[in-house]
Formats: sequence, C-alpha cells, structure tokens
Amino acid sequence: MIGGIGMPELIIILVIILIIFGAGKLPEIGSGIGKGIKNFKKATKEIDKEEKEPEKIEEK
Repeated sequence: MIGGIGMPELIIILVIILIIFGAGKLPEIGSGIGKGIKNFKKATKEIDKEEKEPEKIEEK
C-alpha cells in the first residue's frame, strides 16, 4: 500500500490515464515526470549543501 492506495486503485488510475492520453503519449509523459523528479532531487540536494556549508564572506 502506498499512502492508502492499494494495487486495485493503481490499476484503475493507470487505465484512466491510458484512456485520457492514449498509449502513444505515455513515453512522453513518463520522461517528463522523470525529468521533473530528477530536477526536484537536484534542487533539494543543492539546498541541503548550502545549509551545511558555512557562509563565505569575501573581505575587500
């Protein structure tokens, strides 16, 4: 179970997505979602890195 969603619910959601977008669009949708997740993870890693590093102030 993922957050209260079981396997039957996931199958129903997949069928609805297939009906709405068609099988031809699924690869495009999947790659778009994958890129979005990748960018989100990259942004969160950058934020964590900035929080861990002390601020560097250049003296003039």
